[in-house]
Amino acid sequence: VITLSFAVPSVGTTYDMEFVPAEESPAAVIADISDLQAQGKKVVLSIGGANASVHLNSDAERDQFVTSMMALIVTYGFDGIDIDLEGTSVSISGGSIQAPTDLPMQRMIQAIGMIMDLYRAQFGTKLFLTMAPETAYVQGGQSAWGGIWGAYLPLIHALRDSIDILQVQLYNSGSMYGVDGGIYTQGTADFIVSQTEAVIQGFNTGGGFFMGLDPEQVAVALPACASAAGGGFTDSLTVRMAVEYLLGQGPQPGSYQLQQAGGYPTLRGMMTWSVNWDAAAACDGAWSFADVYERVFDPLATAIALREKQTLSVFPNPASDRVFIAVDGSSGPLDIRWTDAMGRIVRSEGHQGEGVVELSVRDLSTGTYVIELAAVDGAIRRAVVVVE
Repeated sequence: VITLSFAVPSVGTTYDMEFVPAEESPAAVIADISDLQAQGKKVVLSIGGANASVHLNSDAERDQFVTSMMALIVTYGFDGIDIDLEGTSVSISGGSIQAPTDLPMQRMIQAIGMIMDLYRAQFGTKLFLTMAPETAYVQGGQSAWGGIWGAYLPLIHALRDSIDILQVQLYNSGSMYGVDGGIYTQGTADFIVSQTEAVIQGFNTGGGFFMGLDPEQVAVALPACASAAGGGFTDSLTVRMAVEYLLGQGPQPGSYQLQQAGGYPTLRGMMTWSVNWDAAAACDGAWSFADVYERVFDPLATAIALREKQTLSVFPNPASDRVFIAVDGSSGPLDIRWTDAMGRIVRSEGHQGEGVVELSVRDLSTGTYVIELAAVDGAIRRAVVVVE
C-alpha cells in the first residue's frame, strides 16, 4: 500500500480539499499511480497531516469536503484514502465512543461514509480505508478523555467495519499506558508491543470501553529514521524482535508480556514515515525498514535476501562471568549485539567467527538479554542469555 501525502484544505478553508504534487506534474503522478496499480498495489491519498487543519463546521462544509475529496480520488485514480488528522483537526468535549456529541466529529464520520458510498456507486468496489492517528488520540484515551485524548476513538469505532488498516503512529509520543496498567516509553520493544496489542484487545476510557479491532486490521507504524520524527525512532533489530513477538514468531523482547498467548499471526503489516527517509543511508542503513519488513512478513516479495536465522547454543546460561558460544558453519568476522529487556542495544562488538566465541558478561547488569551474531555470509544466530 502506497500512501501519498497530503490532501489539505485550500487556503482560507478547513474543508475544501486539494492535492498538489510537490515533485512531479499531476499527469506524471496519475501515470505513476496507474503503473503501481498494474503491479497489484493499492495507492491511497492521505488527508491532513501535521500542518493542516481540517474542520467540518457545517453540513455545507461537510458536503464540500466530500465533493472535493471525490474529485481528487476520481482525477488521480486513487484506490482509497488515509485519515491522518492531527493537531486541532480532531478533539472531543464529551459524549462517548459510541455516541460522540461534537458536531465536527459527527460530520467527519458522515463524510467518510458518504465518500465510501459514492466510491462504491461509481466503481463497484469498496474504498480502501486506512487511518494513521497519533497515540494520544487513541491509546491516550486510557489516560484522559477530552481534547485530543481518545479523540479518534469515535471515528475508529463508527467505521470499524470499513477500516482496512489502522496504523497508529508509534512516534512523536510521550509514554503511554498498556492494557496491563504499565507505562511504556516510545522507541522500545515494549512500546511497540504494548501499544499494538492495546488496539487489538481494547481498553477502558472515560468515554466507555473501546472494542479492539481484528489483528488483520492493524499495522505497526514507525519512523524510518531518527530525523523523520521528533521521537520514537527504533533500531532495526528492536523493531524486528518486537514484531516477531507480536506475530508469535519470537521470544519476548522486553518486560511487556502479551495478553494473548501465541501472539497475533494475522497482524496486517508495518507502515513507515517515510519511504523517502528509508532510502537515506544515514538512517540505520538504506532501506533498513523495508529490509525488516521483508524478513518478518514476506521474504520472497523482493530481491532483498533472507538471512538465515538460527538459535545459538550458549553455556553457561544463566551466567555471571562469561559465556561460551559455539559458532558452526561461519567463517570471518562476526558482528555481535546485546539487547536488554527494554529493547535497548547495550553492547556492540566484533569477533572472529570461528570455533568457540568467548564473551564476558561482567560489565552487564543482572537481567535478561538477547545476543545476536551476524556473520558475513548473512546468517543470523540469536539466543536469550540470563546474567546473574
